[in-house]
Amino acid sequence: MQQINKRSMVLWFLWAAIVPAGLYLTYQFYPPPEMDAWNVLAFTVLAILTSLMPLNINGTPMYLVQCVTIALFLKYGIFAEVLLSQLTVLVLLFRSRSSAPRSQRLPFNSLMFFVVSIIAGVTYMKLGGEIGSLDLVHVIAFGMIYEIVSIGANHLFLYLDDAIMGNDKSFFSLDTIWDFAITLLVFPYAITLYITEAYIGWAALLLLGIPFLMVAGLLQMYSSSEKVNIDLKKAGEIGHQLAARLSTDEVLDQFVIQVSDLLKSDYAYVIDYRDSQLQMLRMYEDNRFVDLNVPAVRYNKGIGGNVVVTGTSVIYNKKKEWADIASGYIPDDAESIMCTPVARNNKIEGVLLIASRKKYAYVDHQLQILDILSTYFAVSLEKAGYVQKAIAKSERCGLTGLYNYRYLDELLEKTMNRVKRGDLKNLSLVMMDIDHFKSINDTYGHQSGNDILIELARILEAEVGNEGTVARYGGEEFVILFPNYGKDLTMLFAEALRKKIEKHDFMIKNDLGTERMAMAVHITLSIGVSTAPDDSDEPNALIRNADRALYIGAKQAGRNKVAAYAK
Repeated sequence: MQQINKRSMVLWFLWAAIVPAGLYLTYQFYPPPEMDAWNVLAFTVLAILTSLMPLNINGTPMYLVQCVTIALFLKYGIFAEVLLSQLTVLVLLFRSRSSAPRSQRLPFNSLMFFVVSIIAGVTYMKLGGEIGSLDLVHVIAFGMIYEIVSIGANHLFLYLDDAIMGNDKSFFSLDTIWDFAITLLVFPYAITLYITEAYIGWAALLLLGIPFLMVAGLLQMYSSSEKVNIDLKKAGEIGHQLAARLSTDEVLDQFVIQVSDLLKSDYAYVIDYRDSQLQMLRMYEDNRFVDLNVPAVRYNKGIGGNVVVTGTSVIYNKKKEWADIASGYIPDDAESIMCTPVARNNKIEGVLLIASRKKYAYVDHQLQILDILSTYFAVSLEKAGYVQKAIAKSERCGLTGLYNYRYLDELLEKTMNRVKRGDLKNLSLVMMDIDHFKSINDTYGHQSGNDILIELARILEAEVGNEGTVARYGGEEFVILFPNYGKDLTMLFAEALRKKIEKHDFMIKNDLGTERMAMAVHITLSIGVSTAPDDSDEPNALIRNADRALYIGAKQAGRNKVAAYAK
């Protein structure tokens, strides 16, 4: 804020030192010829109307008002053109949407237009250009010099300002090229307007001005519709990319990144709505994800809450419009905000909020694009959820919830390849079997046996944690994979697990007894251990080795034992 105030003070000082005195000196050295009030009024009205119809090219507004100012300059000279340019500054100031404060934009643009007008006008006069000349060759040649100098001075002024502000921008940018191209297109019209007005008066401004304004309006509409079409095409591409994602996390991440990029947002947030609360799911700031450390708020609080309650999307152009509504986390430097509900099966399940540091960063058609993208997002999220459930069913044991043999087989092969590449030093496999499990089923019933399998699965998960992967190998057999575990460490784990299980009370209900009552039973495990690459570097061999250790080293040695494979 201090930097903004300092820049405003410098600009106003320069404006006060240059523009008023410059206007006086311009009038003294280049006084205008006698001016017809109706002509001047017609030129002024045409210039104002033209200023209200910019073309949006490559995201930058381009104004066609120079076709009027060129004609005015050729007829009345520098002073008249300076005054008209200063008037259009005011029009453009209120017409354009910019994040820069008006306290900077007004002195900056007024000073720039004044300096550019003086440089171009004086160059024209010094090179031999004449005001009011009707020599066509003279008018075209010197008029083109005037306009080229004007555009060059304008972009030089902007380039120097960027350099002073530390912005690394090239002088020959795409905007410069477009500016020159548009000048070449409108210059013939400006010459025609000047010559025609010289012969038939202000009526020429009506004769040529009305069609020109109509064409400018049509071009503006076409430019806007073309931007809409481009955004719609990009939205469709994003929808296809989301549909290709197979997990909810992938859909969430891809959606936030793509939307933020498409709408040139500094901030993007996906907020979940459930249990009467709004909880942050994703925070994407300045092209990177940040930690989710934001507390939940009531569903009807803040900007997101309003969207949930009303079910309608909103745009806020500047902070003053939403500052009193916001509740929860929004960055202090945010200005423009666009927020839309995320609905699935006609039920709002979340909110998408994007924000920009710029004022007036978003327009109405982008809100429609965001609605479309939110629909794509909801559908893709639902699809990813179904896919994940299907994958989970194919990879998990239906009884215990542990990974099944199919998943274990694929994981073992992948992990063994990591050992072969040198990414992992060791890989240990623990195979365990419940001793005398058939007798448990025969004595207490198969459901009681299932209860023991489920409870044992939970114990194994708790003991292994994130160190390895637990899977049900089949029946009463379980397997644990330990990446980067050597044989000694794995044997210590297996022995501690064996002791824990033999002391644990497994609570069951005796389905085969006269009274179906709860009771505690005890089981024991026989465990075999094999390690790669010491014992083998092939996945199937690692399993066979652990199985051999289990049955020969543990089962045949009396059960309730831990045995390591030995060559």
